Amino acid sequence: MGPHPAVAAIRLAVRRVLHDILNEHPTADIPAQTSHERPPSPLVLVACSGGADSMALASALAFEAPKLGMRAGGVTVDHGLQPGSDLRAAEVVLRLREIGLDPVESTAVTVGREGGPEAAARDARYAALDAAADRHGATAVLLGHTRDDQAETVLLGLARGSGIRSLSGMAAVSGGPGAARRYRRPFLHLDRQTARKACMVQALPVWDDPHNADPAYTRSRLRHEGLPALEKALGKGVVEALARTAQLSRDDADALDAWASQAEASVRDATGLLECAKLYALPPAVRRRILRRAAIEAGAPAGSLFARHIEELDRLITGWRGQGAINLPGKVVAQRQGGRLVIRQG
Repeated sequence: MGPHPAVAAIRLAVRRVLHDILNEHPTADIPAQTSHERPPSPLVLVACSGGADSMALASALAFEAPKLGMRAGGVTVDHGLQPGSDLRAAEVVLRLREIGLDPVESTAVTVGREGGPEAAARDARYAALDAAADRHGATAVLLGHTRDDQAETVLLGLARGSGIRSLSGMAAVSGGPGAARRYRRPFLHLDRQTARKACMVQALPVWDDPHNADPAYTRSRLRHEGLPALEKALGKGVVEALARTAQLSRDDADALDAWASQAEASVRDATGLLECAKLYALPPAVRRRILRRAAIEAGAPAGSLFARHIEELDRLITGWRGQGAINLPGKVVAQRQGGRLVIRQG
């Protein structure tokens, strides 16, 4: 008799991702004549909070990685936002070791305030995960985001009104500079209930973070009030539809980004300045991407550059009435001069 369907589903999702990682690092499969010649087995870490999603992911990684000759480890991040969070992190470390992960560590972070509490916690968490992956030489870090998380992310993007990239949700594969494919999300096509069921049938203890039910947090309100209201109004299937929207939007956004990259060289003059007439001839979605990239290159922080800023820039191209310079985040100034767009730090 095979494993419970929920357990089979999480293991299959992880197995597929591990195969992808091996395919990208083929030297891991090359047999060596002696142990001295053999490259170290690739290490994959799981980011685990102790919640159902990440515990299910950790259990599947512990089961699948050895079968493929890979090492499996874990990291839990102590955000220090609740009393006893250090004890909670220590418990998670013990649980991960009990299911066979090694190395396992807890790392404490200080959460700042920039961008709001949720964004600040996320930034601190990813910085800690990046540092842990570098320290251990990990090939990849697995994250337990589910289809439900994806649906919430799409709705939050929709509410921001900042374009199709906001609707594309979380990528199955992502990362930062130098580790562009570090983060993997095997569960984006599985629902939260499957992960919880897998923990239950394997008797894995699960910790429910009180922040996930705290109405002070936007995502929590969306999870417990917004999505249920949508399902009541529109029927079941909303989560699946939103997740599908994310993938379709990501494909479209990637194609438009590629188009903008190719078009950018053709709209610059010999000195590198953007030519307004040539920008005007481009489709708005392509033109605005070029403008956004130019603003970032001039020093505007990407996280502070909003749709309204790009619209103002765009009006210098499409609604030129002799208006003056535009101030952008990061002390960047944009103005139209002699049919050229000049964007620089003031």
